[in-house]
Amino acid sequence: MSDTPTAGRRIALGVAYRGTGYRGWQSQPDGRTVQDHLEQALSSFAAQPVHTLCAGRTDAGVHGLNQVVHLDAPVAREPFSWVRGTNRYLPSDIAVQWCRPVGDDFHARASARGRRYRYVLLESPVRPAIEVGQCGWVFRPLDGEAMQAAAAHLIGEHDFSSFRAADCQALSPVKTLRGLQVSRRGAYWRFDFDASAFVYHMVRNIMGCLLQVGQGHKPPQWMAEVLAGRSRQAAAPTFPADGLYFVGPYYDARHEIPDHTPAQDWLP
Repeated sequence: MSDTPTAGRRIALGVAYRGTGYRGWQSQPDGRTVQDHLEQALSSFAAQPVHTLCAGRTDAGVHGLNQVVHLDAPVAREPFSWVRGTNRYLPSDIAVQWCRPVGDDFHARASARGRRYRYVLLESPVRPAIEVGQCGWVFRPLDGEAMQAAAAHLIGEHDFSSFRAADCQALSPVKTLRGLQVSRRGAYWRFDFDASAFVYHMVRNIMGCLLQVGQGHKPPQWMAEVLAGRSRQAAAPTFPADGLYFVGPYYDARHEIPDHTPAQDWLP
């Protein structure tokens, strides 16, 4: 595959962003979204309108480490030019990480084999300061083994209606959760989610339930009861978005899409 995109050729971009100051990914009339800023920057660089399609729309306050988008390039530019040229027009909390020419059959959303999220949580008697907006917070001690045991009930293909927001637009609540790993480094907990796809607020609603178990309010098997209930009323309240990161999608190797950005090394 040639490294030089020609006008009309499809390209993929990896985008990282801090979601704190934005109303999520998807374009809104007021322009206060990540997509709005990205498309404005791309259009300024290309000197004509540019529209993108993403791998997974993130909610207000959710951060992106490797959001993948594709577009049909209106002008011929080297991959590094798309990165540096677009970043000139972006705010400091959004940055294109890489650019790759892809085949016409590549679609950022439809070609994805799965998606990964990470939730970073501070366990401390004192609220966060330096990392405010970048992590969730609990002040009660957590039981990691109990949370991992609860998480095991969710692995596999299930109806995740109990963890689905009322305004979710997904065609089906049935998804396959391939992995949910709980780990700790110092005062920080990390929850790694890997699934075929996610329903709206799925990770944050699962987090609410995991913390009920971790704090001893519910036993691990309660998670299976919540799942079987297929009702949002069966689960815990939605946990805040502060510590939620869209790690990114992954694809068949033939597409040659990077699945890692430097920010992933920065997180606990």
